[in-house]
Amino acid sequence: MANELQGRTVAILAADGVEKVELVQPREELQKAGARVEVVSLSTDPIQSMSADINPDEKLDVDRAVADVSADDYDALVLPGGTVNPDNLRADATAVAFVKSFFTAGKPVGAICHGPWTLVEADVVKGRTLTSFPSIRTDLRNAGATVVDEQVVNDKGLVTSRNPDDLDAFCAKLIEEFAEGKHPVHPEGATA
Repeated sequence: MANELQGRTVAILAADGVEKVELVQPREELQKAGARVEVVSLSTDPIQSMSADINPDEKLDVDRAVADVSADDYDALVLPGGTVNPDNLRADATAVAFVKSFFTAGKPVGAICHGPWTLVEADVVKGRTLTSFPSIRTDLRNAGATVVDEQVVNDKGLVTSRNPDDLDAFCAKLIEEFAEGKHPVHPEGATA
């Protein structure tokens, strides 16, 4: 189906250091499924994307600053990876609060590669099962998550994948979960 997400608006939260393909491919796939997608960042300045985490790629346009939006503006959220990107996001209290508000509202969220690092800072992984890039799995476990090594994991609307090789499966599961809409609020992950 080409219009599973017709009428839905999705935020992709990213900052300098984002892995380009982890932003671009989900955005394209969500748009093909009918979603309106906005790139949200710490400011409206273009963000520096990376290729293979260490090679600068093109600057990507930003639609809105995180300080000017809320989870109420969106039906779902995507957190791409790249090592520097989530590190920039988790150091920004407004970005962290924005992420947490999706969980409080029971809205679906997708995070790939290093993207779940921001979820740790938002205190929303306790009691959940997810996957990530191997280097942040200890951080996820220390925050109370059960971590598995699978291509894509869905835990009550939280979709996670390990790396760019998983993007096809990640995008397909995002579309499926985002089409379902809200999920029951997770008792552990939605409280501070």
